[in-house]
Amino acid sequence: MNTFIIAEIGINHNGDIKIAKKLIDGAVEAGCDMVKFQKRTLDLVYTQEELNKPRESPWGTTNRQQKEGLEFGETEYDEIDRYCKQKNIEWTASAWDVPSQLFLRKYDL
Repeated sequence: MNTFIIAEIGINHNGDIKIAKKLIDGAVEAGCDMVKFQKRTLDLVYTQEELNKPRESPWGTTNRQQKEGLEFGETEYDEIDRYCKQKNIEWTASAWDVPSQLFLRKYDL
């Protein structure tokens, strides 16, 4: 039986592709087989009430602004795809909703 190790990055990149790459590098260095991110559509996953709640963060003063600051889009996922291929590590992402699942299909995960 073989062991397959997945490094959970989630949103620990803090919305910064440079940090995401450092986390990928760490997973490669540790001998992981795959890294995993998260993808979500905020307006489907959270209520408007929740998104409008006050929350101080580097991205603003509401939960929405904080969550938007953490969420990667197509540009970042294209770069993750390219970088992981360059580093010879597989990647995936947990889709929190159907539109996110459809978005991730582009990458043949």
